[in-house]
Amino acid sequence: MFSILVLHGPNLNLLGLREPGIYGSVTLDNINRLLEQEAEALGVKISILQSNHEGVLVDAIHSTSDQHQGILINAGAYTHTSVAIRDAISGVNIPTVEVHLSNIYRREEFRHHSFIAPVAIGQISGFGKDSYILGLKAIVNYLQNRGG
Repeated sequence: MFSILVLHGPNLNLLGLREPGIYGSVTLDNINRLLEQEAEALGVKISILQSNHEGVLVDAIHSTSDQHQGILINAGAYTHTSVAIRDAISGVNIPTVEVHLSNIYRREEFRHHSFIAPVAIGQISGFGKDSYILGLKAIVNYLQNRGG
């Protein structure tokens, strides 16, 4: 059974309250429940962590090598600023899918650049809560098709 680490970055704990015109009314708890249901349907285990602190996310990525076979990450604003998270993903060399609720390419110019995308196997953005479900399906499909 595959184990996937799901990481939520800064301010995602405010989902449902923060800018509902951009992020909708879904809460992080709603997304986590949907992910747990989808993981069960796919026959995989997930571990979920949200942090507003870059170092906590980096430490979690470092811990994946002996616990998880894939990473699903919404690094939030760190997507556009964190070389440390990019280097952590590159360093552990574990398949990673980057997800975003909004389409980052239809937003402010500074959000168009992702430090994570070049070291991820793919990126899904703009589908709201479904971005997470699509991302989980993508990482599981990738792991199954590469033989583990």
